Amino acid sequence: MDTGKNKTTKMTEKNAVGADPDAQDNALSETLRWREFEVDDQNSEKNTGVKLITDIVRRLPNSPGVYRMFNATEDVLYVGKARNLKKRVTSYTKMAGHTNRIARMIHETHTMEFVTTHTETEALLLEANLIKRLRPRFNVLLRDDKSFPYIVITDEHNSPGVFKHRGARRKDRDYYGPFASAGAVARTINAMQKVFLIRTCSNGVFEGRSRPCLLHQIKRCAAPCTGEISTEGYKTLVVQSKRFLTGKSNSIKNKLAAQMEKASKTLDFETAAVYRDRLSALSHIQSHQGINPRTVKEADLFAIEQKGGMNCVQVFFFRTGQNWGNHAYFPRADKSLNSGSVLKSFLTQFYDNKPCPKLILISEKIDEIELISDALTARSGYKVTLVSPSRGEKRELVDHAIINAREALGRKLSETSTQAKLLKGVAEAFGLENPPQRIEVYDNSHIMGTNAVGAMIVAGRDGFAKNQYRKFNIKSKDLAPGDDYAMMREVMTRRFSRLLKEHGDRPVPNDNSETDDTGSITTWPDLLLIDGGLGQLNSVKDTLAELGLEGQIPLVGIAKGPERDAGLEKFFMPGKQSFMLPERDPVLYFVQRLRDEAHRFAIGSHRARRKKEMVKNPLDEVSGIGPARKRALLHHFGTAKAVSRAALTDLKAVEGISAHMAQSIYDFFHENNQQK
Repeated sequence: MDTGKNKTTKMTEKNAVGADPDAQDNALSETLRWREFEVDDQNSEKNTGVKLITDIVRRLPNSPGVYRMFNATEDVLYVGKARNLKKRVTSYTKMAGHTNRIARMIHETHTMEFVTTHTETEALLLEANLIKRLRPRFNVLLRDDKSFPYIVITDEHNSPGVFKHRGARRKDRDYYGPFASAGAVARTINAMQKVFLIRTCSNGVFEGRSRPCLLHQIKRCAAPCTGEISTEGYKTLVVQSKRFLTGKSNSIKNKLAAQMEKASKTLDFETAAVYRDRLSALSHIQSHQGINPRTVKEADLFAIEQKGGMNCVQVFFFRTGQNWGNHAYFPRADKSLNSGSVLKSFLTQFYDNKPCPKLILISEKIDEIELISDALTARSGYKVTLVSPSRGEKRELVDHAIINAREALGRKLSETSTQAKLLKGVAEAFGLENPPQRIEVYDNSHIMGTNAVGAMIVAGRDGFAKNQYRKFNIKSKDLAPGDDYAMMREVMTRRFSRLLKEHGDRPVPNDNSETDDTGSITTWPDLLLIDGGLGQLNSVKDTLAELGLEGQIPLVGIAKGPERDAGLEKFFMPGKQSFMLPERDPVLYFVQRLRDEAHRFAIGSHRARRKKEMVKNPLDEVSGIGPARKRALLHHFGTAKAVSRAALTDLKAVEGISAHMAQSIYDFFHENNQQK
């Protein structure tokens, strides 16, 4: 964005969303037009809020598009779409008649950007894309936007396997889903093992088997790896498993019953017993699938509940006439927005990076339902229908989802209320002016100084913010092994140097609970908890002082009690005597939980780094050595250590290793030995 004083608005060509999600950056490039406006340089500094918007409106076109509002620090405040940009933005030229949320947004606006599109549908898709990427403060935000798992059958293999899958999908494989959780996928795959005996091992394990594994012994796999079943027989099982995943389990059940009866009549009781067990497992699946609709084969269902300034959207997935699970979302939205507005914004963001079914059921009627349907149709390439049913089985499904949304929101409100009380208690215990909105907890983990890792976890009003966690691989070569103080100084230097660089000076603290009703977690911490005693605390204090942050962030060191007993922790704060909290104080339990979470995250990061180092192969560091050459060297010499000791003539004898590459390998190991 151009921040020059003579530029207050821009129309720029930005990425949009088309029918193909993988090509969304270029999908509407031909439909967007670029335009730039100039204003009087003498008045540009004074033009903010209503005055700025009034000046802009005169030059806006009467066409569809998307607009963005920015504050003085160039943070995006709001992203909106309009059928007519001029008319929509004109509504912001007066402060009267707006909610407090909109009034604050207008007041903070310093610049605006615009993108015009050919249709309102394109504007809606672009708006959803930009909201998810920019995460504006005043928009409804989908905070827990993870990818859903699928079941994939690897058809490209001669003996296909069934696996859980997340992420990009290949054209040569069949995918089934989405499922609401990894647990739902695991249960389905487990059932498929019992009924269809499909393999779940990796291709590497499959190729290396010389005899059937335990899964074959317990009748969970047909063992195609060792030829226990013919290729054609296994392909029949794969076809049956696909029919099951596409909702044709009754036909499979009838076929299994017929095969069992046929085997019994021929006195092949062993085969009949196999069919009996598979039939029993399939019947068990059919009787434990929850609310499986009779008239809905494929649909997503959205039900929203509002209470206490919070929103819960419960999403159910129905595929092949089966309930494949549900997931509760708690989108961030202003308290002034009604449930229909929240649900409308949620829907457009939800399908920004996910395929949608042909039918979407919603708990209440929303504005612009036809526009959203057209937008999803354009993205998907097939007709997508949005319906708010009023009777029949579809309404029963919606009512059931509403009950689940209400219960999930009740649990969330209870947790939030408890969290708010604990944060208030933290403020009282450590002498803070206001309850902290962002607490950062730091810990280090290493073994005698090796594979040292620093860890930061974050907690706020909604509990642990795991997407904010960070790990710091200790990089300094000058540290004495096991110097925890120096490790903490490095972590603090890297953390707050970057924070200053990316976000500028720490803003003046205020009561965020009074001024920010969106539920967003702040960028700067309100409290630092250090797992360690006075020495650790002083090292952090000195580091912050060197960065010009002395006294700006409250610091608390947590020293473990005698014999590391929980409940006897001693707390240190700069300029204060050490103190302890009452043994049964809820705040003490809360702080212990924060410290333990930091400890868990630090140890996990350290173990992952140590494991990576343990399996590290010195051949990986040789320039020009890829997987094929590495495999050839190991097959020829047996170990990397033997490769490092090999003579030049022996290296040249390895298939695929040229004379030049052999010389490079020889020089690498012998130069390293000389340096040592």
